[in-house]
Amino acid sequence: MARTSASGELTIWASGMSSPPGPTRDIFDADGRALRHKGLRQANEKTVLTVVAFNSGVSNAEIARMSGLAPQTVSAILSGLGRDGLVERGEALRGRRGQPATPILLNKDGAYAIGVELGWRHADVILLNLHAQVLGHYHIDYAYPDAHTLFDFIVTSVEKLKALLPPERQARLIDVGLALPGGLAEGLANIGAPEAQSALWRDIDARAELATRTGLDVSVYNDGNAACWAEMIALERPRPANIIYFLVSHYVGAGVIGDGMLWNGPTGNAANLGLMLVRMDGAAPRQAYLIASLFALGERLAAAGKPHDISAWRQWDWASIEPEVASWIADSAKALAWTAYNATTVLEEPLIIVDTVFGADITQRLATQFRAELAALPVTGMAPPPVRTGGHGALAPAIGAAELPLFNRYF
Repeated sequence: MARTSASGELTIWASGMSSPPGPTRDIFDADGRALRHKGLRQANEKTVLTVVAFNSGVSNAEIARMSGLAPQTVSAILSGLGRDGLVERGEALRGRRGQPATPILLNKDGAYAIGVELGWRHADVILLNLHAQVLGHYHIDYAYPDAHTLFDFIVTSVEKLKALLPPERQARLIDVGLALPGGLAEGLANIGAPEAQSALWRDIDARAELATRTGLDVSVYNDGNAACWAEMIALERPRPANIIYFLVSHYVGAGVIGDGMLWNGPTGNAANLGLMLVRMDGAAPRQAYLIASLFALGERLAAAGKPHDISAWRQWDWASIEPEVASWIADSAKALAWTAYNATTVLEEPLIIVDTVFGADITQRLATQFRAELAALPVTGMAPPPVRTGGHGALAPAIGAAELPLFNRYF
């Protein structure tokens, strides 16, 4: 398909395709690259659990076929997983030829995890079960993350969430996942935090602090990566192997799934797409997060003589600032479209997920404009990738932070 852009340049999408072909298998299928485990016994157990988790109601025979394991091995593993409370058996399916098949199900109460997002302007603490259901949630807004008091809030929230579980199940809560923005200590000055806070955060080992005070195993993740993982898990089968994810919040959270693997990088902060340089309407290059973020909207409102406290955006009268919001959405969509295109040059046929913390209306408006800007880019030889809105919104980082340690431990 070819068309002429507003600048008169000819744009050709490859092979006449309006969108890239969809995936033919799910990345969590037993032959997928996501299954890389050390130790044969652990590998077999995790393979069986993965088949059960992502193919609910499979029978012993189907697990053996999908995993490549011998039926006797599958039966032995399922017996052990049943004793551990991780799987359960449904009612036998009768009325078919041969022996009745008994569906194997992931026990939603087999394990739990706490997910924490420690953000620039807010913190969320959730309790999640093995079916990725949020069982409890605590939230706090603030002008900046205060190292003196924030861990008290998190630890108290963890204790309250643990108390939601019956006493006999509390031992199944083992993990806390903590999602943090990259460069937290260095970035506090940009949101008006006292210099002393930057010094405190540079000296704090957040993982050790939470582990000591909760008695749980703590893993730390980049907030954008955690959110990306949460959205990928929520997709229906077959999940694509490649995903580009944006979450417009105080800044821009982002993540990348490549060949079914979350791109963490050596420091855990890979795929920080919000730092990518973009050029808007002939102006000097700027980083995308300086255009597509709550921070950028706050600057736009101040320049228009309508200053707003961005730490209290939930209380804003959004209708009164619609002209500024509309222009911000337009510029944000353009900046993210350029960022997404640049990312697609190294990631083949991705699904792009666009989300915000501002609710369904703003998210849908941004995604619609984003699709239009992506289609209008003056590029050749590449089909515009499919775009969808996220499903978790502001809770995505906390949900992903809880899901990742569960996945790493059991799947």
